[in-house]
Amino acid sequence: MHREPHMTNAALFARRQAAIPRGVGHSHQIVIARGENAEIWDVEGRRFVDFAGGIAVLNTGHRHPAVIQAVKDQLDRYTHTCFQVLAYEPYIELAERINAKAPGNFAKKTLFLTTGSEAVENAIKIARASTGRSGVICFGGGYHGRTLLTLAMTGKVAPYKTGFGPFPAEVFHATFPNALHGITVDDSIASVESIFKNDIEASRVAAIIIEPVQGEGGFNVAPPELLQRLRTLCDAQGILLIADEIQTGAGRTGTWFAVEQSGVAPDLITMAKSMAGGFPISAVVGRAEVMDAAAPGGLGGTYAGSPIACAAALAVLDVFEKENLLLRSRDVGERLTAALRAMAARHSCIGDVRGMGAMVAIELFKNGDIKQPDADLAKRMALEAAARGLILLTCGTHGNVIRVLVPLTASDALLDEGLGIMAACFDALA
Repeated sequence: MHREPHMTNAALFARRQAAIPRGVGHSHQIVIARGENAEIWDVEGRRFVDFAGGIAVLNTGHRHPAVIQAVKDQLDRYTHTCFQVLAYEPYIELAERINAKAPGNFAKKTLFLTTGSEAVENAIKIARASTGRSGVICFGGGYHGRTLLTLAMTGKVAPYKTGFGPFPAEVFHATFPNALHGITVDDSIASVESIFKNDIEASRVAAIIIEPVQGEGGFNVAPPELLQRLRTLCDAQGILLIADEIQTGAGRTGTWFAVEQSGVAPDLITMAKSMAGGFPISAVVGRAEVMDAAAPGGLGGTYAGSPIACAAALAVLDVFEKENLLLRSRDVGERLTAALRAMAARHSCIGDVRGMGAMVAIELFKNGDIKQPDADLAKRMALEAAARGLILLTCGTHGNVIRVLVPLTASDALLDEGLGIMAACFDALA
């Protein structure tokens, strides 16, 4: 491997500019050299508190010892067979454990894949095979991936959809509730009914898919009433309900699946990101009879459910149990929310503090006017925070939301350090 003797972020980004397409964006022009739990060090030796967690991938932190050991042990056995050629026990055991965790008093089965987009696409394939229908209803502001089908499902144009159309047909977008802007659950359900009247009859809709907490959309929480009414609507119309838990799953919100907190059992759930502590794997879990709708050979992939990732995911499940990380998620969320609300009391630009468990965000507005989203301030906050040693991410339909996805294994002292940097940034910029 070629390495410069005296690497700098600037030098490496110059090489990156020459070698990698500009379509691969960057939140920060920082190159990591080492990560440990909720801290990272860049190639210039600077230390950062990590409030990004690889976009909700590192709920158990960078290089959790138990995850690393499980991967090392698996490396000594075998690294690949393709599950469709030669099966292996880690895949089977992981499926059994995910089935047991998914909500719903019915038999379940689980399919493993590699990316979140793959999980969503396969959930739609399974829903279509099970129902014999084709239509899909999603929600504005939702994010489901970067493949052509999942881009059609994603409810945000820039930067994800720009220049990539046309997209697959029979994908429709309902309105997501937003109390801050006066959009109610009634409005949301009415928008679904409007789709049935104006775009596609309910009898041709295979699935309604929703994020229990919108990720890229700005950490907007789906009210339990919405999920409950969608369940009732789907049951009445023979439609499958899919919970996209790519970002919320694996304990981020204080329960293994966020949808558990609504009392609703979806027919299918997609997950990925943090389920293997940084190793690439995704999953679709759902009703056994629905999951069995696809014929043999219709599901799978060369690297889908790799032995390495399955071993890591099993270790993550063990870590959650041994370290009681579901409770820790709730405690982290309370600590973050309290501190961010204190900042909001001092700075009118913070128009909202919201989230679920340790999935927390703030939304920024000019002069406190919710009709003037302040994406520029959000961007400047992220850059200022990085200059002071804290990694933050922005999101939201208008780019004016700052989200916190710190590893659940971070100490209270580290949380307070990061929150202190955020407060200092607001004092300096707002």
